[in-house]
Amino acid sequence: MIPLVDLQRQYQTIKTEIDAAVHKVLDSAYFVLGPEVEAFEREFAAFCEAKYCIGVSSGLEALKCALIAVGVGPGDEVIVPANTFIATALAVSRIGAVPRLVDCEDDYFNIDVRAAEAAINARTKAILPVHLYGHPADMDALLKLAERHHLIVVEDAAQAHGAKYKGRRVGSIGRAGCFSFYPGKNLGAYGDGGAVVTNDEALAEAIRMYRNYGQSKKYHHVVLGDNTRLDALQAAILRVKLRHLDAWNAARRGIAAQYAELLAGAQLRLPHTAPWAEHVFHLFVVRHARRDDLLAKLAEAKIIAGLHYPIPIHLQEAYKDLGHRRGDFPVAERQALDILSLPMFAELTLEEVRLIADVLRRSLT
Repeated sequence: MIPLVDLQRQYQTIKTEIDAAVHKVLDSAYFVLGPEVEAFEREFAAFCEAKYCIGVSSGLEALKCALIAVGVGPGDEVIVPANTFIATALAVSRIGAVPRLVDCEDDYFNIDVRAAEAAINARTKAILPVHLYGHPADMDALLKLAERHHLIVVEDAAQAHGAKYKGRRVGSIGRAGCFSFYPGKNLGAYGDGGAVVTNDEALAEAIRMYRNYGQSKKYHHVVLGDNTRLDALQAAILRVKLRHLDAWNAARRGIAAQYAELLAGAQLRLPHTAPWAEHVFHLFVVRHARRDDLLAKLAEAKIIAGLHYPIPIHLQEAYKDLGHRRGDFPVAERQALDILSLPMFAELTLEEVRLIADVLRRSLT
């Protein structure tokens, strides 16, 4: 079987380092925040080319913390792409604001800047672009749009650890950048975890307090906060993995190039990379009108593919109160019908890529 992601295979390549890091935390008995979290925050901030990093308990919590810290609240609207994992919209909803959904572009799957501009109104407070599948959104266009309309840009970089936009690491470009360390991510923990990176010292301090019961120091509660801290075991694991991330991302780009070469001319729409982008291929997403047939053929060959995401946010039952109907965001809806995520992880072999490509080619004839 070829899985969509093979976390066991990755673990075996770094087992000695991971086991030593975990035992170090167990021996210290320092499990919540503490030196491992602080060290990871310094290292991940430096990796993202940002001044500050604040570790939190998940990608969803990273988004919530960042939005609260920049001043988004009840009644505000935040512009969100319709084609993304639901956590992007949920973060907006859970703090009492309203996700203002917009369509996405066809080539790179990311937010359509013109659609975002058309959605701006008097209640709009922020734009929340997603660097979907590991490809950066067009940040210069979004920042110019935000400047014209006095809006805040918070990046959802949950799928784009290490990706670059015009030579800059994503996450450090907007007012804040939010990451998930869910196990299957390019930089994944062994459980849930997340982080916010920013160059704004006051914003960093606000998030640092909010994640820890609103405390400025122990038992001094300055704001109404929450318990959404990154734990030390996950931080220690992430510190090990961070040392390998650039190499893993390079391997993913190499695998993507192999797919592109082997599937050239196969009547399959392959992913595009903008000339200004350094893609990290969290997912390798192809498109075909007979997507479900291809998914079944791959499964017969014991190849596990995925669908990211088969139901756009505006068609989810949880968001029926927004009043959207089928046809409101045609690009996102069309993508939902024909997208197919092929196996993608740094340890995938050329032999496996060739097998996957061969099954697809035979299925398309």
